[in-house]
Amino acid sequence: MTTIAQTLATLRRRPMRTFLTALGTALGIATIVALLAVAGGAQRSASHLLNLGPGDVGLFQKDAADLTTSVLPTSLVPRVQRTPGIANATPMLLMTGDVRHQPGTIVFGAQAPTFVTRAYVFSSGGIFTAPHQAIVGSDLAATMHLKVGDPFVVSGQKFTISGIYHIGVAEQDNGAVIPLATAQAIMGREGEATTFAVHLDPTVSLTTATRTIMKRFPGMLVVGTPGEAARAGANTQLLSKVALVIAVLALIIGGIGVMNTMLMAVIERRSEFALLSAVGWSGPQIATRVIVEGIATAVLGAGIGLLLGTVGAQLLVNALGAGGFVAPDVTAWDLGRALLVGVLLGVLGGLYPAWRASHLSPAQVLASR
Repeated sequence: MTTIAQTLATLRRRPMRTFLTALGTALGIATIVALLAVAGGAQRSASHLLNLGPGDVGLFQKDAADLTTSVLPTSLVPRVQRTPGIANATPMLLMTGDVRHQPGTIVFGAQAPTFVTRAYVFSSGGIFTAPHQAIVGSDLAATMHLKVGDPFVVSGQKFTISGIYHIGVAEQDNGAVIPLATAQAIMGREGEATTFAVHLDPTVSLTTATRTIMKRFPGMLVVGTPGEAARAGANTQLLSKVALVIAVLALIIGGIGVMNTMLMAVIERRSEFALLSAVGWSGPQIATRVIVEGIATAVLGAGIGLLLGTVGAQLLVNALGAGGFVAPDVTAWDLGRALLVGVLLGVLGGLYPAWRASHLSPAQVLASR
């Protein structure tokens, strides 16, 4: 307890040096937290793509960068519908960044009436019946102050709102739906879809249906659970790996920064450590004091970094206009990992300075003064 109290007193006596050392750690921790939060949010958003309707599974292009870049020919729909175990299937097309002033809004192209559009609960109006009609989610309608009969512009083309719906999925309640043929024409993707929403026969298990679909359509990815959606696609996996690489780099660079600062502190305080040695402090006791000082500084920086990373992730997503696609997801596990990195920075950064401090010779220090 005495060592900790003395360490804290030393840190308070040199507030600027303590702050600068903590700041270096804080920036590394903030980067880790922000990346983990964005990666987690991207995976959660990917899992929500499964909920495009009441379908049991979603079919996507295999090996697409992510689910939103999937391309499937709608000519396959009749074959999919004839597949044993499948009761119904319908194509859907995803459009992103096509609503002015709402870059995060996803516009879905869908056919009506289908089992997907029948799932929408309308608070006013109803499903579209003409090529340039649209239905708008309740959250988007509230944000843009829209009502039935108002104009709604998608990719420069004017639509008339025929209904306001709610389905309980954030990506759809903050989005809109237009006729599939119109969406294909706007994007120049006639005959193409992003996904097929599939309703399975109640007598067929998900495992059996998945095996049958993958055997008949080897170029398709069958997504049946939110976890599978989160793991699908190279981009979400890349985000997770980037977060890991950044964490390792932050550990190395931050550890070097802490070590450099602590080493300078040891050189400046040679007389202090020599005096402690002269009055009976052992080498391990002096080394422990230096390491505890490094850990305390790093933990202080980690605390600042956790706050900066949590706030910064949301600010970054908003600044890039990606709030509709990704909502940063900061979990207790992410914060715990970042805090652990902060402690490791203190330990690694303090090892060599602690060794130097514990091997100072009182006689040599006094002779050099």
